[in-house]
Order: sequence, then structure tokens, then C-alpha cells
Amino acid sequence: MLAVRMLKYGATGGLLGTSAFWLHYNSWDPVDSTVGLVRITRSIATVARIAVDYKNTLSKAPAGTEEYAQLKSACHLRSAERLYQLCCVNRGCYIKVGQHIGALDYLLPTEYVQTMKILHSKAPQSSLEDVHQVIKEDLGKEPHEIFRWFDEDPLGAASLAQVHQATLHDGTPVAVKVQHPKVQHQSKLDLKTMELLVRIVAKLFPEFQFLWLADEAKKNLPKELDFLQEGQNCEKVERILKKYSYLRVPKIYWELSTKRVLTMEFCQGGQINDREYMHNNDINVNEVTRNLGKLYSEMIFVQGFIHCDPHPGNVLVRKTADSGTEIVLLDHGLYQTLSDDFRLDYSQLWQAILGANVEGIKEYSKRLGAGEMYGLLACMVSARSWAALTKGIDKTPISEGEDDEVKQYAAKLIPQISDLLNRVPRQMLLLFKTNDLLRGIEHALHCRANASSFINMSRCCVLAVSNHQLKTATKVTERWKIWVSQAITLWKIDLYEFFLWFTTTALVRWISQPIH
Repeated sequence: MLAVRMLKYGATGGLLGTSAFWLHYNSWDPVDSTVGLVRITRSIATVARIAVDYKNTLSKAPAGTEEYAQLKSACHLRSAERLYQLCCVNRGCYIKVGQHIGALDYLLPTEYVQTMKILHSKAPQSSLEDVHQVIKEDLGKEPHEIFRWFDEDPLGAASLAQVHQATLHDGTPVAVKVQHPKVQHQSKLDLKTMELLVRIVAKLFPEFQFLWLADEAKKNLPKELDFLQEGQNCEKVERILKKYSYLRVPKIYWELSTKRVLTMEFCQGGQINDREYMHNNDINVNEVTRNLGKLYSEMIFVQGFIHCDPHPGNVLVRKTADSGTEIVLLDHGLYQTLSDDFRLDYSQLWQAILGANVEGIKEYSKRLGAGEMYGLLACMVSARSWAALTKGIDKTPISEGEDDEVKQYAAKLIPQISDLLNRVPRQMLLLFKTNDLLRGIEHALHCRANASSFINMSRCCVLAVSNHQLKTATKVTERWKIWVSQAITLWKIDLYEFFLWFTTTALVRWISQPIH
């Protein structure tokens, strides 16, 4: 017991001392906020407890044994609960990072992912007084001077902001997104604290390298805290996807928007994972998932500009006046812009995956930084087993058994996955999150990927590669050959799509029935 106590006190003291030096070196002024000092002390103490727990627990059994695996799983769960409590108490950026962890199925231990998923539905609310104060400071008027009616209860609260329904004086219904008042001020310290703690964890446990998580938070959080940037993202995605008539994004009221307040069109609808809502409103579930797939294939492979937070609360569906169906895309704070080189390599990796082309998977995985871990990268990108990849994922429907196999496989390879995530381009990290959120929607709607769902992905990959070739071609004959090759490939995809449709029609099913 004495040794354990010494280890606990030593770890805590070392963490506190290192933290104090690091924050002083990074020009943090403790007089700036007593609350900030409490937050960082709480964070350091939590990580110290987790570190001691891991060191103590994992020394009780030999690595590789069943007992070791059980001990590690229990320690994962205890540690995840501690981190969850820390996120709930510190709020703001901590909840945002916790939500990010909760979206990384197959990439982090299940115990962490499942525990942090709860944060998607449990975010703090600011008081109405605080909300009014932010509006007054940013728009220069009292809320009643701007809005005829302002709902006291938020429609929803998130880690960084909350949304209220309101009505302008001309009767226009709007949604008003208001940033939590202390988030902007606390975010700089919180990000420095997270970076420090991740570095300490990497020193204590060299097999766990999660610096990529801190890097992503440092890069993306300032963007998400700028609501004017969010408004610009909203208008840009509407412009580049205008050919998809079923997409709706809210109109921005720029004269009533600032970095901390965003006033936009109020859009109603049911969450995209709500099967009951779709059934009651005569909405075709398969059509919705197919259309959502088309939008994201276009964003990822063709445009290179991706909405990276498609959790169900941010994607609504609704019937239109002409009995059509619309997908409403909300919360445009987090986007990833892909470089042309990365987008091309990623498109060709997916082409290889869809074609069960092992040599292609090797080549383009290596170009994306995976090295000899090409199989692991392909499995992480597709969330399918290597056996399914080599057979063809469009020909091998996913089963619960395969899903469990992939998760168990991932749990055993956390150090390798951590290493891989530090190797691949940073652009890949938000794609993993986006892919997992989209798969979560498919799973909730019982529409996990089948042959037809890969058709538009294939089409967009072909367009991405051939468009790039057309840009770089210098001769007319060369461009003509590329165009003809593209047209033939797309024609084959169209023909295959028609074949799938034809073989599933009621007529063909009736014809194929045996005669009695």
C-alpha cells in the first residue's frame, strides 16, 4: 500500500510540477482566472488518477493473457468514466473533445467510445440572462428590440452554444445560435492543458500516442467558435451542391450575426435516425440514406469540402409541399477542406477497395502514409474486415458477426491504430469521424451499406480521378481519351445500377416465382 501511495503522490506531484512549468513557459497568467486554475488542477488530477490506475492494474497479470485483457478493459471503463465526469464538470471544449472521442468507433477502445457517446445528448445550458447578455454585447440591442418573440427554452444545447427559436418583428421565424459566454475565454487555456496532458500520457505510455487528438482540437476549435465562418460554410456548401434539389441549408441573416451570434432560417423536420418519424410522414428510408450518401460522396471525392459533424441532431428530413423529401443540413461550424493530392489518393484508395484490388489498396494506402499497415488503414476507412475487402464489399453484405469481429480486432490493435493516426495526413482524421457518424445513421435506420449504396461513391471516385487527369492533360487527343474513358466507365456504372433496380422490381420477382 505504501508503494501505491508513493506512486500516486509522485505521479500527481510530477504532473503538477511539469504543468506549472509548461504553462508558465507558454505565458499563462494564473491571476487571469481563478476558475481557470481550478479547471486545470481538476484536469491534471484526473489524468494522474488514470495514469496510476493503468500502471497499477496492468502490472497484475502478464501481457497477452485473458486475465490481462479483462483487467485492461475494466481499467479502460473506469478511466473513461473519470474523463466523462471531467468533461461534464469542465464543460465547453472538454465536452467538444469528448464528443469527438465518442464518434471514433473502431479507432479507440469501445469503453471510451460508448461512455463519451452520452455527451452528444448531455450538453450544458447557459442561463437566459447570459444568452441575452451575449446578444446585447454583440448586436448592440436588447433582444426585445430585435425579436418580437424569443423562446426562453433552447431548442437544443451543444458544447459551445445553444439554439433558441425566435420571431423577427416582420413575423419571420428564425433560429438564433448563441455561444456560451465563457467558452471563448476558456478555450485557449483548455487547449494548452489538453496538449500538455496528451504529451504526458505519451511519456508514461509510449504505446499510446494521441497527439493527433490535441492537434485536431487546436486546429478546429477556433474555427467552430467563429460563427461568421460557419455562416460562410453554410452558403458555400449550398452553392457547390446546388444540383441536389433535395438538399436544404438554412438562410443566414448576416445583419443579425456576429462571431458569437448566428441568426438563421428556422428549419423543421425529424432527425435522420428517427424511423418512426419517417414512417408517420411517408418518407422512404432507403431513399433518404441513398441521397445522404450522394451528398457526402460529392463533398468528399469531387468537391473536397466536407461537413464533418453529421450526427443525427444536425441532419433533418422532412416532406416538401410537392410531396418530395428534403434533407436539411444544420451546424456548419466544422468543415474539412481536402488538398487535391489527398482527395485524389483517397478517391483511388476507395476505387481499389470497391474493386477488391489488393495491389491498389497497398499503393494508395502507402501514398497516404500507412506504410506496411495498408490493410489496417483500408479496414479503418471502410469499417470492414480484410476478408470482406478481398472478396469485394459490394458483394459481401455486412453482418453483425463481422461488425463484432472488426471491433474486437480494433480493440487488440489500439497501439498500432494510434501509430497509424499519427502517420496519416491530418485531413484523414475528420474523415474517420465523418465516416463513423454516417455509419451510425445507417445502422440506426437498418440500412447498412449494400451494393446499391456504393454506386454513387464509385461514380464520384471516377469523376474525381478523371477530372484531375483532364486538368493536367496538355494534348487534345489525351483529353479526348480521358473523356471517352470516363464516359464508358460511368455508362457501365449506370448499366449496373439499372440491372440492380431491374432485378429487384416486383415484376421480375413475380416472373421468377415457380409455377405451381
